Amino acid sequence: MSYFDTEEYGRKPSKVGYFLVAIIGAIIGGLLSLYLAPVFYGGNLMDNNPILNQPQTPQISNTEVDFSPVVAIAEQVGPTVVGVSNRGRVSDFFGRTTVTERGSGSGVIIDSRGYIVTNFHVIDGASEIIVTLADGEKVEAKLVGADQQTDLAVLKIEADNLPVAVLGDSTKLRTGELVVAIGNPLGIEFARSVTMGVVSATERKLTIGDQQFNLIQTDAAINPGNSGGALVNSRGEVIGINSAKLVIEGVEGMGFAIPISEARPIIEELIEKGYVSRPFLGITGSVIDEYSARRWQIPQGILVRSIVPRGPAHKAGIQEMDIIVAVDGEEVKDFAELTAILNKHKPGDKVTVAVDREGKKLDLPLVLGEMPRE
Repeated sequence: MSYFDTEEYGRKPSKVGYFLVAIIGAIIGGLLSLYLAPVFYGGNLMDNNPILNQPQTPQISNTEVDFSPVVAIAEQVGPTVVGVSNRGRVSDFFGRTTVTERGSGSGVIIDSRGYIVTNFHVIDGASEIIVTLADGEKVEAKLVGADQQTDLAVLKIEADNLPVAVLGDSTKLRTGELVVAIGNPLGIEFARSVTMGVVSATERKLTIGDQQFNLIQTDAAINPGNSGGALVNSRGEVIGINSAKLVIEGVEGMGFAIPISEARPIIEELIEKGYVSRPFLGITGSVIDEYSARRWQIPQGILVRSIVPRGPAHKAGIQEMDIIVAVDGEEVKDFAELTAILNKHKPGDKVTVAVDREGKKLDLPLVLGEMPRE
């Protein structure tokens, strides 16, 4: 016998009893539906204001109501996402040169003057950059500036009446918040594809090589070609620039985006100067890892191999074979940590570099220089 089986005991109920039960059940059911509807549909049914600030929609039946903000987000932000084609010159056996597509990605129009933000790796090495707009028009783009360290680049096109994405504030993001990724996965033929997910983490630190990235993690699908596209919040604001480069192999449901609040000053500096001015220490070195430190009974850190003559480190008194263990009191164990600390500063800032010199700790004041441009 299941939990929902019943057995009758005593006399059979009258028709009046059935009628009263039906009436009471209808009343309770109606009250419950009014109470539970906001839970299932995510809001107050009496509130006709949409999530986005859109014109009033005509009165339609309840069966046609779309409770998802994703449609409005796609319509609002989709046209601002463009295709970016990286083209390079190739010579054949007979010395003839042709221009072919080396790769493609996405970009976001961020200014009515034609400025577009994308990823550095999308345009890296390009001889020619072609942007495909939402209406299919192809326009040659000029590279305004690029920054490999943050994987950001700014392009510029000459076109009229461009739709412009609204940049939000990624510092206000919360874990679990709905986000939408818009880009061109696998090429222009899948232009402005929309995927939806949530913010899995707001400040996920990921180290790639000697660089440490502070990223938004999401389970919204971000595939090759999505790089440079938009990660958008429920208000239709761009809060991240997607990067398919920043992936963990063999793991599903983990996409990453560069927070727009961190990208914005980089973008503005690229527009203003064409490059990003970064602090410069003036050394080359190698990492002393935990194993080597235990083996040789020395501290972990950066072993100074050479010093740039008359550079910041040279002027501060840092010597070859010193071990840099901290900067301004923050521990340094590898180049990613050292770079992250230095990037909090500007050229000309004064810092204190702690070094171990033959077992003796020294605190050396140092004035940061400007990283030479390649």
